[in-house]
Amino acid sequence: MSKEIEVKKKQEIAPAEGQERARDRSLFVPLADIYETDDSVYVAADMPGVNENSVDITLDKNVLTIRGEVDAVAPQGYRPVYLEYGVGDYERKFVLSNEIDREKIEASVKDGVLSLKLPKVGPAIARKITVKKG
Repeated sequence: MSKEIEVKKKQEIAPAEGQERARDRSLFVPLADIYETDDSVYVAADMPGVNENSVDITLDKNVLTIRGEVDAVAPQGYRPVYLEYGVGDYERKFVLSNEIDREKIEASVKDGVLSLKLPKVGPAIARKITVKKG
């Protein structure tokens, strides 16, 4: 029996109460697919228009935050009359478990997709602890 995969649409984020954005543009939650193997978790976040210079990734305690800035490109000499695709920046936060090795996280971006590799911490190795005279 196959499981249905839910497909979501781009969701805009409203600024938190009492906060203002420095850029006057829409802010979207990038859609993400998350995959897991025995040794890593992989995240593919859809962020059209970003490149390696416009993405910022921070890890504070156990919260991984991804941000991307996109500059709208309109053909020179034209003005928009009707737009269906909303251009804006991206932001999303992920809470990491203690299973993730924070020192080995890797990120790359290609064709508007941010790829994150979150390696898992290796299994604890059993060892004998020597007791010393006190």
